[in-house]
Amino acid sequence: MNRIGHGYDVHRLVDGRPLMLGGIHIPHSQGLLGHSDGDVVLHAICDAILGALALGDIGQQFPDTDERYTGIDSAELLRVVHGRLRATGWGIGNLDVTICAERPRIAPHGVVMRARIAELLGVPAGCVSVKAKTNEGLDAVGRGEAIAATAVVLIEELAGG
Repeated sequence: MNRIGHGYDVHRLVDGRPLMLGGIHIPHSQGLLGHSDGDVVLHAICDAILGALALGDIGQQFPDTDERYTGIDSAELLRVVHGRLRATGWGIGNLDVTICAERPRIAPHGVVMRARIAELLGVPAGCVSVKAKTNEGLDAVGRGEAIAATAVVLIEELAGG
């Protein structure tokens, strides 16, 4: 049996924060504002997995009113979500991520990001796709004020699960 899930996240770019995307630090003059480290890529992946499991979204699982999550590394959130996936007898089939940003250029970091996401999920890099797009100058993302990400995941019931 298979299920799919879709995730989306967007955060505003601000001064004074490191830019974390896909579990890696990307050199840039600004970072993403968020209760955690603001990693929209890992947040979208969490939402996709949670959606496939019908467990709501990242905000329900890790509320921004809970101080335990202030400044948390989003890789830790993904580890928890992935643990829930495995505990319920499911595994990742494949994952497709699209990052929307005007700057910085994402493509030069795609291979490392893909490897990091695969490592966090315990799957081969061939099961993870990371793409980058711009918004052609439209909306907050297009004006360079924010970065957004979408993720689609296929989960598969594990044998004996």
